[in-house]
Amino acid sequence: MTRRQIIDDRLAALEQRAREGGGLARIERQHAQGKLTARERIDALLDPGSFEEFDQLKTHRCTHFGMEKQRFPGDGVVTGHGTVEGRRIFVFAQDFTVFGGSLSGAYAEKICKIMDKAMQVGAPIIGLNDSGGARIQEGVESLAGYADIFLRNTLASGRVPQISAIMGPCAGGAVYSPAITDFTLMVEGTSYMFITGPDVIRSVTHEEVTQEDLGGAHTHATKSGVSHLTAPDELACLEMVREMLSFMPSSNACGAPFVATDDPHDRLAPELDTLVPDNPNKPYDIKQVIEAVADDHYFFEIQPDYAMNMVIGFARLGGRSVGVVANQPMVLAGCLDIGASVKAARFVRFCDAFNIPLVTLVDVPGFLPGTDQEWNGIIKHGAKLLYAFAEATVPKVTLITRKAYGGAYDVMASKHIRADVNFAYPTAEIAVMGPDGAVNIIHRRTLAQAKDVEATRAALVDDYRDTFANPFRAAELGYIDAIIHPRDTRLRLIRSLDMLQDKVDTNPPKKHGNIPL
Repeated sequence: MTRRQIIDDRLAALEQRAREGGGLARIERQHAQGKLTARERIDALLDPGSFEEFDQLKTHRCTHFGMEKQRFPGDGVVTGHGTVEGRRIFVFAQDFTVFGGSLSGAYAEKICKIMDKAMQVGAPIIGLNDSGGARIQEGVESLAGYADIFLRNTLASGRVPQISAIMGPCAGGAVYSPAITDFTLMVEGTSYMFITGPDVIRSVTHEEVTQEDLGGAHTHATKSGVSHLTAPDELACLEMVREMLSFMPSSNACGAPFVATDDPHDRLAPELDTLVPDNPNKPYDIKQVIEAVADDHYFFEIQPDYAMNMVIGFARLGGRSVGVVANQPMVLAGCLDIGASVKAARFVRFCDAFNIPLVTLVDVPGFLPGTDQEWNGIIKHGAKLLYAFAEATVPKVTLITRKAYGGAYDVMASKHIRADVNFAYPTAEIAVMGPDGAVNIIHRRTLAQAKDVEATRAALVDDYRDTFANPFRAAELGYIDAIIHPRDTRLRLIRSLDMLQDKVDTNPPKKHGNIPL
């Protein structure tokens, strides 16, 4: 046998070991739990045959606790690059079959290498997380590895999109990498995230909680807002990642892909003429407005189960990707509260970082009142949304469908914080506060002296609504560029975005601002 044959046989054996991860028995256990292996996940995510692996043969450096006898090629994480719909992405997939997916120094170096390369070439980073945490046998080297990854997450933020798919355990310090990334997806029943597990919580606070209730997909989708989307299984989760990528550019140096549509740009939406009720206190579903105007009536919603008084997500208008931010009158009358403000602010900043125009639909009666909101910082958190919209330099088109009262009018991408085009429906109500509250303050003495208080109040409310709570005064002042018929919404939005396609705007030179975190 020649030297070349010996080397080829050795390489083939090592590659086979790498493909087998921690061994067939552990792979079978992974499958029995309803989970795919790291390589199966990559195959499902990427275009067939496009994956190019890095550091397939790299192993850990630990020489104590018997670890020197346990070396697996790849050391528990598969890294490399490939394509999704022909577009380059970089990916790492943690392999739970090797040391429970625990992170070593060598393992961290593999992830850092592809993150560095992604930033150099301008391509998204996708992390498929399934790890028991730091590799205890390596001590501080493992902790240093996590910090190295966190640094790169931070440096990549706003440079290239970062998406985390949680496909198993993610605990302790490991959760901070997904938390820094732009979007986090979780799989129902098999994934969880928490800083301290149920056992530690039980010993310290004496609380009894299950792993699922503490940090499962449903918990993070509905209570904490940590998870942006949940999927019933891993294949569905990976398909969500692929679809999400289609709405965003590869980096901040380019635009999102253009997707041609047969949906006419000038298509009317007559159903919108009667969607907003005449009764200002009657709710309607803002998602019907979004779907009526979007290309092919399709809306990719983000965080659908968290802070549902605010709707965010991606759509296309005339083939171009847009970020949609909208108050939801079906929940809390569309009021802004802490959860809604933070949810929308982070999405606005993502869209601004990656050149995705913003379409804002406004129906907001104000900020949610109450001691809970005030004591938990609605002032600070509401300011985050104000800051995000004001800072954004991408094209911004705003439509007031009904109510726009008080400070919430200012916050929701008003003309005064650099929205480019502001529309309103004829039924819009723009005022410092609602007619009922305004009448109680302005006409306090009149009401106190009235013989028929309710009849007098009703007449004064109608007069206030006709005089002040309408879009015409704002239009006279130039705060509203046009009052449009609802059926024309799609046409007017697309025309505005076409006009703004080459918009250039900048912020004052500075290192960075100080958003009220």
